[in-house]
Amino acid sequence: MSKEDNIAAQKHLAENVNAGNIDAAVQSFAPDAVDHDPAPGQPAGREGFKAFFTELTTAFPDAKIEPAHVVADDENVAVAYTLTGTHEGQFQGIEPTGKTIEVRGLQIGRFANGQIVERWGSSDELGILQQLGVEPKTKSGLAKLADKLGS
Repeated sequence: MSKEDNIAAQKHLAENVNAGNIDAAVQSFAPDAVDHDPAPGQPAGREGFKAFFTELTTAFPDAKIEPAHVVADDENVAVAYTLTGTHEGQFQGIEPTGKTIEVRGLQIGRFANGQIVERWGSSDELGILQQLGVEPKTKSGLAKLADKLGS
């Protein structure tokens, strides 16, 4: 497939997530797609992506993914994006706060036959938690190192 086809598939994913049409969104992923950076407890494959995006759009019904920068070749699409939304449903065990979030993220998808077969990426999950007014349940490796160096 061409880079234009892959960009179109990536755009299809974002547009359908933004519309809350998760069944259509996950068609952008191959059934056995590998997520190298899954969310906590996320199952494998397309079903894992479906579970992730369902939780996201249930927790943030007005969730919007806005691409800020796209780089592509015939096999890969990298997208820097902004995610916004209002916390109106449970998210990672956090009860709704009614607060809005705005965080940045990056995704790299490797495509084959017009679908994402591998995904690498990260959203600012700490930023989400901070904007919701909650503390993370565990400290990151960097925070643990800072504590150790401070003592």
